[in-house]
Amino acid sequence: MAGLAFLSLAMRPFTMAPTELTVREGFLTVTLSWVSLALFGSFPFIFSGAIPSITDAFFETMSGFTTTGSSILTNIEIIPKSLLVWRNMTQWLGGMGVIALAVAVFPFLGVGGAQLFKAEIPGPTKDKISPRISETAKILWWVYLIFTAAETVLLMFGGLNFFDSLCVTFGTMATGGFAPVNASIAEYRSAYVDYITIFFMLVAGTNFNLHFWALRGKPVYYIRNSEFRFFYCVILASVILIMAARLVGGMGFSEELFRGSLFQVVSIVTTTGFVTENYELWPFFTQFVLLLLMFIGGCASSTGGAIKNVRIYVLFKYIGCELKKLFHPRGVFPIKMENKVVPENIVLNIMGFIALYSIIFVFGVLTMTFLGLNLDTAIGSVAATLGNVGPGLGSVGPIENYAHIPVVGKWVLSFLMMAGRLEIYTVLVIFTPHFWR
Repeated sequence: MAGLAFLSLAMRPFTMAPTELTVREGFLTVTLSWVSLALFGSFPFIFSGAIPSITDAFFETMSGFTTTGSSILTNIEIIPKSLLVWRNMTQWLGGMGVIALAVAVFPFLGVGGAQLFKAEIPGPTKDKISPRISETAKILWWVYLIFTAAETVLLMFGGLNFFDSLCVTFGTMATGGFAPVNASIAEYRSAYVDYITIFFMLVAGTNFNLHFWALRGKPVYYIRNSEFRFFYCVILASVILIMAARLVGGMGFSEELFRGSLFQVVSIVTTTGFVTENYELWPFFTQFVLLLLMFIGGCASSTGGAIKNVRIYVLFKYIGCELKKLFHPRGVFPIKMENKVVPENIVLNIMGFIALYSIIFVFGVLTMTFLGLNLDTAIGSVAATLGNVGPGLGSVGPIENYAHIPVVGKWVLSFLMMAGRLEIYTVLVIFTPHFWR
């Protein structure tokens, strides 16, 4: 920290304070900030010798700051506790950074449907959190801290020591999934710990602006929010489908069956990545459902990753409008959220984002298979890193890790983590010729 502080101060005389941040500078600043975080954040792992490889250390740190949770560590428990705290703190800091970007920066940049931020806040204009970005960030930090403290205390009541409670909380609130033990949450063998973790994963995967209004005594905003309702309908449907498939597969109904199914659905759809069971032993149908959830992700302005429920919701609305036009070619069918019409440019932006996300996924899978990975592992690794989920399928499944991925593959997956976390457009735009003109 002292070294980085000295470096920053030494660079100040050679920089000029901008009077106004342009859109182009905003894109570059956001992308370079995340690269710098992963680079400098990997130094503790490299200097300590815990992760001597620069590639592995960068991968682990990028996974932390992007709240992905994919790991190259084969034995987490031999790592010194100081480094495990830092490892989990990268997630926690990255989680709040993601919220700040979604609320304060992305709407300004016009990235991937983030302009819906204003529409997502229920209620009249006077109910907005704050007209100032700095005040908004401060308020959301307090909300984040309150939930962090609450989960830490509740986990300690469940028998976890302070160290484990804090590390699990950092992984939960950031929807990162790093755990201080090899077996993840399965290590604790506690229904209480499972349900507490499920609750706070849901909290972290929900729009944090809704939490703010709930803490202000307006919980009705949850129900009024269409994305919130859609998000929980997805979870309910997924749990029912997975439980049904497991029952048909020969398992008897029990509380453990329900808890295990609920935990993995919530963990994957919120892109947290904690595990209590090896879901690769479940029927193939359940694995396909979990794979679909890796693409859906959490809500906008949450710490969750992937495409986000608000975009999927708008996509379905768009498809519905197109079907209506088949019967009424001259009809006008606007897409609405909270009884407000979503502007056409935002709808097109969202459609473009989903298409671009799909294209990057396909090229990512092609690259990983070219590097020698089998199809299951290639699909699982790309879906898990691009969606910031963590565990995937195949040899990067819930009880495996990413240590065996080729060096080039780790750099590719690191890029996918950052691209997915920064809403794709932010990263890809700096590679276009127009950006540098």
